[in-house]
Amino acid sequence: MIKLGLCNPPELIYLYVKSGEDANLGAYLWHRYIIETETTIPVQERGLAGNLIALKLTSKTFKGKENMKLDIVVQADKPYVIRTGIETNFAKTFLLCASQVQDFSNPLIISVAPGKENVVFCRLYDGLTEQRIKAEWNNNADWASIIATVQQKLGQRDEPADVFEKQAPDIEFNSSIDVELVNQEIDHIMKTKQIDPQDARQFLFQAYGVQSRKLLTPPQLLDFKEKFRIYAAKHVG
Repeated sequence: MIKLGLCNPPELIYLYVKSGEDANLGAYLWHRYIIETETTIPVQERGLAGNLIALKLTSKTFKGKENMKLDIVVQADKPYVIRTGIETNFAKTFLLCASQVQDFSNPLIISVAPGKENVVFCRLYDGLTEQRIKAEWNNNADWASIIATVQQKLGQRDEPADVFEKQAPDIEFNSSIDVELVNQEIDHIMKTKQIDPQDARQFLFQAYGVQSRKLLTPPQLLDFKEKFRIYAAKHVG
């Protein structure tokens, strides 16, 4: 039951995954966006305990470039949205671990863990037992299928991609798209589906008007990978 009287409005709390250090305060791996002042502040805690209620894919424009974001929606003391690039190590380690969870009715602990050279990983724990949920790393995982499976387990209904986009902007941090990894995934699709390189180049030209993936920006490369995955699924050699 709601407590009557003065209170803060029930706004979503956005946490942005990043890496960086403050010489005086130490390392902070995610920041909270403050809507009222349009600023970010470092978050000292590295874990968020709550119930995972939704995964959202959101396309955001930042400095004229398209960026695909993964929004991890968590209900805790308040609703939180953990936002990260879909191709970041944080997003991928989260998805691999989340795919191991069978029952999302129990709370989880989602935490940030530092890696080398500005890399940030996700660690996932069972909120009741505090046992870490582990998953084997897989560069060639079908991320779209994992997201769809987790959404199905959550009983998530299809909603507009911008359902949480009324106030929070896109913020660019160092957890950038791993271009080499994206190219490896595209190459893997070509190999497993036995797609001729000439056919792949023709599809690339039709989609972006260029003959080489090297001419694509990282967000364009990510978008091309998803289009190519759909194309490959329908491909008949």
